[in-house]
Amino acid sequence: MCHLSPSGGIPLLYVLAFLVSFFIVLLLIPPLRKLAFRIDFVDKPKPNVERKIHRDPIPLTAALAIFAGFVCAYLFFVKDDWKQTAGLLSGSLLILAIGTIDDWYKTRGKEFPALPKLIVQVAAAVIVYCSGVVFYGFHNPFTGNELILPVWLQFFFTVTWIFGVTTVINFSDGMDGLAGGLSAIAAVTLFIVAVAKGQTDSAMMAIILVGAALAYLRYNKPPAKVFMGDAGATLFGFLLAVIALDGAFKQATVLSLLIPILALGVPIFDNLFVVFKRLKNGKPIYLADASQAHYRLLKTGLSPKQVVLFLCLINTCFGLTSIILLLLSV
Repeated sequence: MCHLSPSGGIPLLYVLAFLVSFFIVLLLIPPLRKLAFRIDFVDKPKPNVERKIHRDPIPLTAALAIFAGFVCAYLFFVKDDWKQTAGLLSGSLLILAIGTIDDWYKTRGKEFPALPKLIVQVAAAVIVYCSGVVFYGFHNPFTGNELILPVWLQFFFTVTWIFGVTTVINFSDGMDGLAGGLSAIAAVTLFIVAVAKGQTDSAMMAIILVGAALAYLRYNKPPAKVFMGDAGATLFGFLLAVIALDGAFKQATVLSLLIPILALGVPIFDNLFVVFKRLKNGKPIYLADASQAHYRLLKTGLSPKQVVLFLCLINTCFGLTSIILLLLSV
């Protein structure tokens, strides 16, 4: 673990970690974008598909840059336990690989089966659990004791949280700048929470992810020049879930368990609504459609840019609420 003091050089280290991640992603996206056109790894517009609102082919290679930026900065700045490092990196690589395969199928007009994606994403979550990043329980404010859950519940909640957040960020990736913006806001919130709790490793991972997200947004803001595809969106979700487990969920009380959930408020609450709606209508929950909040808002007459700004504002409010909960020490 990183045992650096929270005073002195730590703020500078956070800035450096942010900059390393930011510039690696920023510099890698243009050549990867050219490569995407060369190998035809692009998201082609489909006028008859409601979710495909772009007009030109867009490269899908940003996930590779995001992964490289995060991993390089992580290995340089985070001195974590080797098991947790191996678990995070191998899990991330699995998420990136299966997402890239899925994206490749889509560029060829095919659908990759849902079951292999499910198995790999759950496997990545299990790897993280086995590495020691676990939701153990929470602090009981009435007795002053730690409530440690049975091992099977620790496993269930850890894997469910990682898989769930991985999925909801992916489902939120429907408009230029949306998933990247929501991920950046969530990562900033988790960074503030980790710093306040003195959790330097979690704070470092969060600020590294902020750098990667903002660099990606430089090319993904409307009109987007590049997409991160399922590979990038699931990678962001996976990393946010792990950061929350390693930070915000640690030493949490009953009420402060809401902090990481609120940090990811828009994607979590919106996709819970979507899942319940699909179940109610007898539709498969994994089948993509236009039922997410951003598509519903688009139908009200808002422009895509207005929809993205509105949802990012809502998620910022959720993030501020989670920080207030932290400050109240509840």
